[in-house]
Amino acid sequence: MSQSPAPLVVAPLVVAHDLNKHYGHFHALKNINVAVERGEVMCIIGPSGSGKSTFLRCINQLETVSDGFLIVADEPVGFRVAGDRLIELDDRGIARQRLKTAMVFQRFNLFPHMSALENVMEGPVQVLRQPRARARAQAQALLERVGLGHRLDAYPSALSGGQQQRVAIARALAMEPEVLLFDEPTSALDPELVAEVLSVMRDLARSGMTMIIVTHELAFARDVASRVMFMDHGEVIEVGPPDQVLGAPQEARTRSFISAVRGAQD
Repeated sequence: MSQSPAPLVVAPLVVAHDLNKHYGHFHALKNINVAVERGEVMCIIGPSGSGKSTFLRCINQLETVSDGFLIVADEPVGFRVAGDRLIELDDRGIARQRLKTAMVFQRFNLFPHMSALENVMEGPVQVLRQPRARARAQAQALLERVGLGHRLDAYPSALSGGQQQRVAIARALAMEPEVLLFDEPTSALDPELVAEVLSVMRDLARSGMTMIIVTHELAFARDVASRVMFMDHGEVIEVGPPDQVLGAPQEARTRSFISAVRGAQD
């Protein structure tokens, strides 16, 4: 009698274990333990200064981890494995690892002298060494995906803030990352422009893209998140399904924060 094959075990895409980050005497991240599965949308909420953006910057290697460890796509961030040893990566190795992630920031950081199409093409051509024809076709397809197929030749100065942020999302996608990081992508936008960016992000979530999103948009988080993580003073206070964390939080600090945010947004 033949045995059934063992179930396929897929490792989480991002794993933080006892992750700490210090800036001198300031303890920015305190023993963070969390795993983000492939295809999951993790929304991170919390007050300013709680460590949300610092956590993203550690994942994207814009900041170095003080202690603990972080794994992205089966590799220890900032290191390579040699037998039973970890060897610190040089700048070239870090740049290679960083290609597994892409970040969309609060500010759009587009090249002002380049059109929307050229902004999206730049990374694939210069970093991934893609042929220009392939990069151009991909950039056009991505700009169409975010609703900007009619603004390929527009320069950032001719685009609204929401349109610039959608170009930034297309630019991040063009690098074909395994995980897409968003650092409060709507916080710099006028209220009437927020919806168009969130609509694009909803479509990405439905497509199965792995996303970690720092946001203050609680309704959006409840709509798209697989799980919501609440942080305060560098600690993970609560993590769970959105209906639990946003609808019936178990921790007093979570309840207080959500009540304050909802009161400010009413």
